[in-house]
Amino acid sequence: MALPATAADATGLMKSAIRDDNPVLFFEHKALYRNRWPVPPGFKDPDYVVPFGQAAVRRAGTDITVVATLCALHHALAAAEALAAEGVSVEVIDPRTLVPLDGETIIASVRKTGRLLVVDEAYLTCSIQSEVIALVTERAFGALRTAPRRLGNPGVPVPFPPPLEDAVLPGTADIAAAIREMVSS
Repeated sequence: MALPATAADATGLMKSAIRDDNPVLFFEHKALYRNRWPVPPGFKDPDYVVPFGQAAVRRAGTDITVVATLCALHHALAAAEALAAEGVSVEVIDPRTLVPLDGETIIASVRKTGRLLVVDEAYLTCSIQSEVIALVTERAFGALRTAPRRLGNPGVPVPFPPPLEDAVLPGTADIAAAIREMVSS
């Protein structure tokens, strides 16, 4: 199950999916189509792939780990940038795939920061957020300094008008507020 948040990841994960003999679910967020992305060297190489099960640490930090997917990743990076001015060091992880999930990268980060916030646009019930939190609490509970937290859709259909969509889905300000609350406890 692939969730690319950048053009390079979309290309590399799609090539991995095509080369994989197993069925692959590939989720693309339509809002990401409107962006221009920097691309890494070798991006156009036919052998450029992003392996499944390999998360990317998009920003290193020491105070809190934020795991975010698709559009939520970009909101998390913006929140991390804003909070850096306040002296809060946020590590942002892009899982890139959920199955397989790179639990080792996430757990190593939580062991370093002691805090976990998981952000996605999915419903909170039976969600990506719940699965990541379950993984961390099962394998690194003792490393947590505060309860893990999740942000996502509260369980309502996403409205079409952008202002209403913004009211339902977690954005930069929501993520920053959650981080401030978590690092102050």
